[in-house]
Amino acid sequence: MASLALAAYRILSPLQPHLLRLLSSRKPRLKTFVAARSNLFEELESRLAALPEPSCRLWIHASSVGEFEQARTIIAELRAQMPEMDVVVSFFSDSGYETRKHYPDAAVVFYLPLDTPQNARKLASLIGADIFMLMRYDFWPNHLAAIKRSGARMILAAAALPAGSPYLKRGLRGFYGDLFRLFDEIFTIDAKDIATFRDQFGCANVRQAGDPRFDQVVARQKKSDERAARLKPLFRGRMVLVGGSVWEPDEAILIPAWLSLREKLSLVLVPHKVDRPNIERLLGDLRQQGIKAATISALDESFDPATQVLVVDQTGYLAELYAIAAIAYVGGGFGVNVHNTIEPAVHGIPVLFGPIYGNSPEASGLIEAGAATVVTGEPELRQALTALVEDAAHLKLTGEKAGNYVHARLGATGIIAKAIAEQCRKR
Repeated sequence: MASLALAAYRILSPLQPHLLRLLSSRKPRLKTFVAARSNLFEELESRLAALPEPSCRLWIHASSVGEFEQARTIIAELRAQMPEMDVVVSFFSDSGYETRKHYPDAAVVFYLPLDTPQNARKLASLIGADIFMLMRYDFWPNHLAAIKRSGARMILAAAALPAGSPYLKRGLRGFYGDLFRLFDEIFTIDAKDIATFRDQFGCANVRQAGDPRFDQVVARQKKSDERAARLKPLFRGRMVLVGGSVWEPDEAILIPAWLSLREKLSLVLVPHKVDRPNIERLLGDLRQQGIKAATISALDESFDPATQVLVVDQTGYLAELYAIAAIAYVGGGFGVNVHNTIEPAVHGIPVLFGPIYGNSPEASGLIEAGAATVVTGEPELRQALTALVEDAAHLKLTGEKAGNYVHARLGATGIIAKAIAEQCRKR
């Protein structure tokens, strides 16, 4: 029997389209959500009909770009083993879809429609997946139930149950337990979560695989990037601090902390938002503090890393920029949650970030490994940076701990891909 929360959701979920129409007239983002899905089923049916009959179809759903990154190495591994396999990818977020809508290893990339019973039945039937894999989270009850009824084998990958998450709250535990038990296999990031899935939610087929993002960042590190490579000579002989995915609260402590070290340390700022208004705001803030800056879009040979801050006003650079860094500061730790900390760690450099990192198991892991430092304000950050800049042995050892932390956690891709390939061959 379904929990009361799930039963209530199923009763009320058909009202979503009416509520969305009502609210979208006042909220531009909701209007975009509706417009993006206006002809979804017709377009999806046409695109699927044009594909040759696959030997096996894998449907991967990711909430957004970050979750999809966990699937990329799995897709690549499966495509190498089974080139005749179809992979279709759905996203809930606009940013996820817009960033990966032309992903070359996917036969089709599409928006997930609203989670109504009618949409869910129609979509599951249209896709006809042999295997469905959900990356980490984004649990839509009607879609999951329809996929289960369609006969697809259901996999939850990169699963995590962090302390304080809604999954473990008393009022929602039954709701999520009903959803978790729909999955035929659950692959956790950490071993400690296996017992929780089994004891708290009654899930039988649970095992640890790890986080495929570690495989992804290592694979990305090995690929040369001409854009980052051309920057390296500009910083020759200089120690570089990269502030990645920074927001205004990060800038407020990072810039003054760096100022006292600017003679030895060059600064590269990569804002989380690179739209024109935010870049102009950041450049204006730097000017007010008497700091010269250059943008990467207008970079030329006159750039001087000893006197100018480099501001990255284009997307696609961050992961590669960490290759030229000696130290990384990762933003988001003074907002909702710290951003990706393993992208800099894979390069064997110390990582610093703000105090909000509870939803990031890898951030916690880096702290425990002695590879990362949490700062709560500018004095702490200045002290941590000074210790790294002034002590080469400390810098080297902390960086090595970061690199070792990442490389010790490789292998999730192989475990998950093998399980999927075995099931595909049984179909």
